[in-house]
Amino acid sequence: MKKIFLAVMTTVFGMANAQTDAFRGAGDTRYQIGMNIQDGGTGVMTSLDYGLGESFSIGAQAGYLLGAKVADGFSKPSFGDRFDIKARFNANLGGVLGLPQNIDVYPGLNLGLKNFGGHLGARVFFDKGFGLFAEAQVPFAKYNDNDKVYKNLNNQFQMNVGVSFDLSKK
Repeated sequence: MKKIFLAVMTTVFGMANAQTDAFRGAGDTRYQIGMNIQDGGTGVMTSLDYGLGESFSIGAQAGYLLGAKVADGFSKPSFGDRFDIKARFNANLGGVLGLPQNIDVYPGLNLGLKNFGGHLGARVFFDKGFGLFAEAQVPFAKYNDNDKVYKNLNNQFQMNVGVSFDLSKK
């Protein structure tokens, strides 16, 4: 029992004192992969963010719904209904808000195939190069407001959760 307690305490202490930055600034590269959760389907998503300055980054995001509900009387959603790609702009505020260096909060804007929207996310890194993230996305302006059968897929409130990797060479 003492060995288990010691192992758990060592792990907790190591995670609490991880000396990795969630965002370092210009040249910083973060890759994220995770699960996309929305009404009518769940899938996978991936994003890449590249730091332009002390608190700003740009990037890209792609997602594909693996499990989409089939509407009664209609065929399965097409590839175009399930897939989305977006350009992203983030304001990385972890340092500005005085958060520990391994935590970053990033509101941002995204421009995709389905809409123009915004997101609010957070990353926490536990070890050099590895962390977790959670992100909420919402459309501000939909390109197609016709409420056809599958037009809301990738065009509504979404949650993304998963793992984050530091690809920077610093």
